[in-house]
Amino acid sequence: MKIFLNRHRPVVGLILCLLWQPSYGQTSGDANERRYKAAVRLVQTGQYDQAKKELQSLMDRSNRLAPYAYYYYAVAAFRQKNYGQARNMLKQVIDRFPDWQKMEDAYYLYASAAMEAGQYEDALSYLSRISDASLRNDVDKLERHFFGQITDLRQLKQLQREFPENRNLALALVSLIQRTSSDKADLELSDRLTNRFGVPGTTGSGQTAAAVRTERNRNKGYFNVAVLFPFRIDEFDANRRARTNQYAIDLYNGIQMAKAKLQSEGITVNVFAYDLDNDAEKARELITNPGFAQSDLVIGPLYAEPNKVVTSFAGENGMVLVNPLATSSDLIQEQPLAFLAQPSLEKQADKTLAFVRSLGVSRKAAIYYGSSRKDSTLASLYETRLREAGFQVIDRKKLSGTAESMAAIMRISELNKPDHVFFSSSSDDDGSRFLAALSRLRITAPVIVTASAFDMYKNSSSTFGRRELYLLYPDYVDFSREQVDQFQEAYLGRRNIIPSVFTFQGYDMMLFFGRQLAKNGPQIQRRTTLRAEGDDYLLSGFDYRNSNENEIVPIVKFNDGRFIKVN
Repeated sequence: MKIFLNRHRPVVGLILCLLWQPSYGQTSGDANERRYKAAVRLVQTGQYDQAKKELQSLMDRSNRLAPYAYYYYAVAAFRQKNYGQARNMLKQVIDRFPDWQKMEDAYYLYASAAMEAGQYEDALSYLSRISDASLRNDVDKLERHFFGQITDLRQLKQLQREFPENRNLALALVSLIQRTSSDKADLELSDRLTNRFGVPGTTGSGQTAAAVRTERNRNKGYFNVAVLFPFRIDEFDANRRARTNQYAIDLYNGIQMAKAKLQSEGITVNVFAYDLDNDAEKARELITNPGFAQSDLVIGPLYAEPNKVVTSFAGENGMVLVNPLATSSDLIQEQPLAFLAQPSLEKQADKTLAFVRSLGVSRKAAIYYGSSRKDSTLASLYETRLREAGFQVIDRKKLSGTAESMAAIMRISELNKPDHVFFSSSSDDDGSRFLAALSRLRITAPVIVTASAFDMYKNSSSTFGRRELYLLYPDYVDFSREQVDQFQEAYLGRRNIIPSVFTFQGYDMMLFFGRQLAKNGPQIQRRTTLRAEGDDYLLSGFDYRNSNENEIVPIVKFNDGRFIKVN
């Protein structure tokens, strides 16, 4: 086997030296020993046919050298690339001399010959018999070399099903899937194997974190991306269309689409998915995985407690970490390589105030919010910004229920009119009811509402066109753009479903940070480059020039049958 004969431990070179030791044949001065040693010397010098003749004469003799003679006959045949003959000789050693003390060397050589002949199942069955720790490194090299040469995905999947505990086989399959397949079932298989065995390129649990970090920081020509989402693979049911974690699957599918786009630009990213739910203990287990330690970019986790564990580890090890959905700036405090893909609630409040000022309205405002904590937090932050800017907040209430009940709670009227109204809600039923409540109170001032208060598919266009209404819309997608239309068509062709906004988010996030890794290196040090807008992105882009949270906060207005950005 060429790779080992030239670069690593030879398949038989070291074994030749070991088996030469007198302790394996105490017949000093005996003619058989002299013949045996001469035959081994012939093998060492490449005179294989002559060596075979000498060794064959020793096979029928009842002496302690017989198993060695069979073995070196197999060595000679192997070096002549007569792998069938080599295996036949080794089988005879194994069958005739079951107590031979060097039997595991015979297993290894047999497996090498079987690998060369493409008989992988046969090879693996013999490798599985090896328990000698000193051979473990050679077995790993043998497996990695041959499994890495298999290009038939079906064959590799079948092998992995037959030998599910073999790590090298699992990693070879992950690598082949990542390079060649876009099939959903294949990607899910890759995710499961990655969760269990790590990522290709690692050597297992014995490798230190420092060694992995050194390897990761080299210019590899590719970047490893770890995606830490609650995939809940154990609960996966292909027949269920509505899943509680569908958003995570959509995000991941968008990331995969961006991976293909980056590859077309000459940027290679290897995406490895880890199934991580709201479990801090599993997060602590994950950060000890040498495969995970090779990550250049981490996307997730999506829950607070595991996020703390992973963010700390990523910061200590120089990994870029992106929170795809979080809006809390606390997550990036004192973490120079942690980023929010979304603008924080503080940033949304700042941008809303800046927009209100651009309208030139007077300084009386009313603020309302829905039932979630996020709703009340954003309303509180906006109130603070208004008061700091000299505005008067004449009413601030939590609203729920029907339009009538909302109107009954509000303390505004034609006599106590605000100059603008702000409403934050995460319930897509609240928006239309809130507008109806304002109409009941005959309030015509400009209104700013979070887009999450509306169901964009259920609410008619008249909902948005009857008054001076602006939507605070971080996830705004302009569906009239050709780039968006092309993406939807490509995604529909690949997944047979229409992409969700989470798909768009996953795509944009991976595309932006993948380009930044290629441009800036793993630590993304040049702050001036951390901005991207325009036709390349499906949403509104990213801007991290001044902080580690996205400072682009779209505010839109309905005009001529569609929403357009006004800020």
